[in-house]
Amino acid sequence: MVKNEANSALKIIPLGGLHEIGKNTCVFEYEDEIILLDAGLAFPTEAMHGVNIVLPDTTYLRENRHKIKGMIVTHGHEDHIGGIAFHLKQFDIPVIYGPRLALAMLEGKLEEAGVRDRTELRTVRPRDVVRFGKSFVVEYIRNTHSIADSFTVAINTPVGVIIHTGDFKFDHTPVDGEHFDLQRLAEHGEKGVLCLMSDSTNSEVPGFTPSERSVYPNLERIFMQTPGRLFVTTFASSVHRINMTLQLAQKYNRVVAVVGRSMLNLIAHARNLGYIKCEDNLLQPLHAVRNLPEDKVLILTTGSQGEPMSAMTRIANKEHPHIRIRQGDTVVFSANPIPGNTIAVVNTIDKLMMQGANVIYGREKGIHVSGHGCQEDQKLMMALTRPKFFLPIHGEHRMLVKHSQTAQSVGIPAENMVIIQNGDVIELTENSIKVAGKVPSGIELVDTSSSGMVSSKVLQERQRMASEGIVTIAAAIDWSGKLMAKPEIHLRGVVTSIERSLLQKWVQQRIEEILSVRWSEFSNPGFESEQSEMDWGGLQGVLERELQRSIRKELQCQPSVTLLMQTPDEPPVKVATDGRRRRTRTAAQVAS
Repeated sequence: MVKNEANSALKIIPLGGLHEIGKNTCVFEYEDEIILLDAGLAFPTEAMHGVNIVLPDTTYLRENRHKIKGMIVTHGHEDHIGGIAFHLKQFDIPVIYGPRLALAMLEGKLEEAGVRDRTELRTVRPRDVVRFGKSFVVEYIRNTHSIADSFTVAINTPVGVIIHTGDFKFDHTPVDGEHFDLQRLAEHGEKGVLCLMSDSTNSEVPGFTPSERSVYPNLERIFMQTPGRLFVTTFASSVHRINMTLQLAQKYNRVVAVVGRSMLNLIAHARNLGYIKCEDNLLQPLHAVRNLPEDKVLILTTGSQGEPMSAMTRIANKEHPHIRIRQGDTVVFSANPIPGNTIAVVNTIDKLMMQGANVIYGREKGIHVSGHGCQEDQKLMMALTRPKFFLPIHGEHRMLVKHSQTAQSVGIPAENMVIIQNGDVIELTENSIKVAGKVPSGIELVDTSSSGMVSSKVLQERQRMASEGIVTIAAAIDWSGKLMAKPEIHLRGVVTSIERSLLQKWVQQRIEEILSVRWSEFSNPGFESEQSEMDWGGLQGVLERELQRSIRKELQCQPSVTLLMQTPDEPPVKVATDGRRRRTRTAAQVAS
């Protein structure tokens, strides 16, 4: 253990992953050193129009970038590594340690984002120990999860050992033969674990989570009974599920076409590292399987969660350029909807059925098992580690509460645990645990079409346009502050009983009223200086705000209002009292 000579408290600051599913990000801070554990993303809600990715607020990390010593990556799921490339655009991370599969996937993301040079990637294997600065020594402990190469970590700090489970379940018959290192967990428990931070995702579910291998016979039954084309959709990162599906395709003589960029990338990395084993000729491009007998074709796709741009969703919407559902096709959803995705998944299933597909889905079919431990898994984790303090993590509020109740049932005192929120600063000493403050903990929204962050103001405007519509007004104004023509008004998505001609007349009158009252604030008609100018930008802002207020009151709704203001190109020529001709100048002209 790293010695605690200054008797300082260890700070644990989750920036994501609490009271939600996704964007798991945690900060460990001791004096002037910070290490990060994972940096994930979440996916947008339906109200986040045009947003592709949701990230945690990293204000605290930007302000303390000089303290960052490195990052721990536990495994390769997007809700644990998907935010790293975006964060590296804002601050450097000296070194990132992680499993081979996770870092292989991450390296491609960093190259694509142009930030590969902002960090050093170092792979780890089970029981490897790495040091960050003078305060943190981290040991990687093999665990079992729904993705290969997944780890729990033991973080040695000056106040004691912290066990962070990462995502886990206890799978005693893992598909890849890589067993959970229970011995090493128990050894840490024997020596003394100060605090356990444990995955709460399935804390409401009794029993143990079934082994991934239990899916195999149910999938095999489908292969045996399907006469036509077979589609299987699952999480792109479910290496074990994909591996079993490929084994079954090989066994039942089906050629596999993989559709979906994320799944293609993962299969390539997993094959290179030996986590997926299959013959080269098993995998064929989509065009190569079109003319094969239908009972010889398997199409493996992304889209098990109804994601709008995924392959299966586009197939269901008849938008995929190369695939159409045929009568007699069988589609297998080898995944359960994660919270928030149920409606999208159900809609996708309905559309596939209406096109003639036989869709196999649902928990009772036994074609999916979770990668997260249930209550008995969680109890076993506590029994092995025997922690003094407990922090339930990775889950929505009710999951955290239930996990804390499970912890109390196995003997951890209620006063030795806290239920925390994103941004809470937990101070941990050898003898105490408490919430001691708060850091910024909101969200950052990314529009990947422009690689830019979406501000809350922009999101509100998008929401208003989607729900209430938009009013666009085009008006031409001369140098005397008069309208040069009747303004044009266009309504999109706005419901109103007012006739367009009456609305146009009313808008014209309102513009004229505003100009008569406010014009003098933005014009400078004097001849004293060559710097005379007209503040068209200020005038447009006032007109737009006043029109927005008036239109919303008149229409009894809240549309977005945009003013397109046309102004004269040249300022007027005037004659001063001394008879000299002078031309007033705009602000832009003065600046140039």
